[in-house]
Amino acid sequence: MTNAAHTMFAADEASRALGIELVEASDGHAVATMTITRAMVNGHDIAHGGYVFLLADTTFACACNTHGPVTVAAGAEISFVAAGRLGDHLVATATERTRYGRNGIYDVTVHRETPGGPEVVAEFRGRSRVLSAKRDRA
Repeated sequence: MTNAAHTMFAADEASRALGIELVEASDGHAVATMTITRAMVNGHDIAHGGYVFLLADTTFACACNTHGPVTVAAGAEISFVAAGRLGDHLVATATERTRYGRNGIYDVTVHRETPGGPEVVAEFRGRSRVLSAKRDRA
């Protein structure tokens, strides 16, 4: 089923250029994946936090845009739990916690796939805002 999140992601060249793939998006929920490449590791040979944040933020954007109106981030924070490594296949899962008025709160867990099962890399919380047709658009 295609919704506004799929349309938004199809136009998101930044995320798609990094190899992010939207796996699913419906009813305040989204899943996206990304593999850590050589270009994404920092001087400590671990995944640069900005790339992990970008995956989480993209997944958050997809989840909050499943409802239809254009919705943007009003703020976000991330806690890095474990280092990502070259070749890690990361999976981000966004879940809507609540929507109130034009606002929403979403949690995103980013994990890596390991032979022993998923291992959490980061926890992200995003706050969304639905844009009004008149005031918020320039």
